[in-house]
Amino acid sequence: MESHLVALAVTVDAPIFELAIPCEIFGRQRPGLPEPWYDLRVCAPPGRPVHTGAGFVPDTPHGYDFLAQAGTVIVTAPCDPGAEPPAELVESVVAAHRNGARIVSLCTGAFVLAAAGLLDGRRATTHWLHADELTNRYPAVKVDPTVLYVDDGDVLTSAGTTAGIDLCLHIVRNDHGAAVANTLARRLVAPAHRSGGQAQYIEAPIAATPEQTLAPLLDWMRGHLAEPLTIRALARHANLAERTLIRRFAATTGATPIKWLTEQRILRARELLESGTLPVEQVARECGLGAAANFRRHFSMTVGVSPSTYRRTFATGR
Repeated sequence: MESHLVALAVTVDAPIFELAIPCEIFGRQRPGLPEPWYDLRVCAPPGRPVHTGAGFVPDTPHGYDFLAQAGTVIVTAPCDPGAEPPAELVESVVAAHRNGARIVSLCTGAFVLAAAGLLDGRRATTHWLHADELTNRYPAVKVDPTVLYVDDGDVLTSAGTTAGIDLCLHIVRNDHGAAVANTLARRLVAPAHRSGGQAQYIEAPIAATPEQTLAPLLDWMRGHLAEPLTIRALARHANLAERTLIRRFAATTGATPIKWLTEQRILRARELLESGTLPVEQVARECGLGAAANFRRHFSMTVGVSPSTYRRTFATGR
């Protein structure tokens, strides 16, 4: 089986962190991960060496014209999102998309995708600091500045910095399944799963006192997914008023307790479908998603395919 070809587009003075994310996730073959892994190629305009924002000069043997050969194209944050992106890069991104490539932007790389017309009429995101500018320059784009990333099928966009890790892990999860993505996340010491709909900016991400942290409750919820966890039951377990629980949950996770719980149940369902042969009805019960029909509906809405299709795809790896 051939490796999936990933082309990483580099621009002059690009932030080094956003460049490093796809290199770490798609450019390294780690023990315990599927072989062959992705085949990452770094692409830049021809001519003089391309310096990144930190002064590093990456090895860029390929030009932007190589993007059209890739199965996935990743465009990282340019140095100045307010400036017009290089015309050659925009044209190459358009050509790659026309050839069927999956196009991904990290942080303000969304400005390149918008200039290419790939975001017209689509929901997309970028770093919250630059969301208004993206909206003003490209009014046809449905900018959502509140989320970590947006998966619109063949075009994916992420918010700033660490949201790029979340999106790249999301891509691995879709390509290789939840178990592989979880293994890679553990190697990176990163959260195994933060949903794209989670808030990218939270006013109080750190609890003021140890007593206010919800970490014990979140761990307890993950261990009791099969049970009917209502708001009342969660508040009682955390020894909090229901309104206080909902408020702290939003401040900690950017989501409601029920939405977060559903995401964890779907994630658990993906793992069970990948690793075993349990009937769909039993998977539904193990995850706390009720009857099989309800489970199928929630799973299909979240993952995009039915549980049986997901199992056929990932039960033996892809």
